[in-house]
Amino acid sequence: MKTKFLTLIAAASLFLASCSKYDNFDAPELTLSGKVVYQGKVLGVRNNGPQLELWQDGYPLKSPIYVYMNQDGSFSAKLFAGQYKLTRRPDAPWLQQATDTIRINLTGDTNLEVPVTPYFSITNETFAKSGNTINASFVVNKVVQTANVELVRLYLGKSVLTDQVLRDVRVDANISSLVFGSATSLSADIPDNLKNLDFIYARVGVKATIASEYVYSQVQKIALK
Repeated sequence: MKTKFLTLIAAASLFLASCSKYDNFDAPELTLSGKVVYQGKVLGVRNNGPQLELWQDGYPLKSPIYVYMNQDGSFSAKLFAGQYKLTRRPDAPWLQQATDTIRINLTGDTNLEVPVTPYFSITNETFAKSGNTINASFVVNKVVQTANVELVRLYLGKSVLTDQVLRDVRVDANISSLVFGSATSLSADIPDNLKNLDFIYARVGVKATIASEYVYSQVQKIALK
């Protein structure tokens, strides 16, 4: 019995020592940040929707580091110094390209732009309140000529994180009357649960038939009082 007890103590000591050694590992201190852009303009996306992947060279076990994007198209990750490959994951609202890898030599805090080719883009967006209605005007541009548009939507929400998943109001455009490159208008009534707020948020999204995510305009804050 005494021998078994001493064995348990030794095993526990080894376990605690290994945990202490693990806890003493340094945390990554370098920041890789950036934004996803098309023609120099940041693309709006769904918060934590589209992702980027980072692969670090020199390690036998290959597993990606997933980098989620903020709704304004920006991203940030804490990493160790080293050589990385950045790729764009599928099912994003932009074209997957054969040359889809960006090599990064991370030796210090780094900021970079990640160029993409969206299936569609949104420009010239404006939002205005008229009574209890929000009127939106915007232009949908066809970037990839073989792409087909599935949905164009106006969103209203109480949160700055307003998109296809998080929203209070959604209004669909009539796709059959959509003219690429020309102004499109959509209107949404402000619901009762939002009318007493000081402000709400609005944005427009467009989705290609072959993508699971939307490209969005940047969120705009609209005063109600």
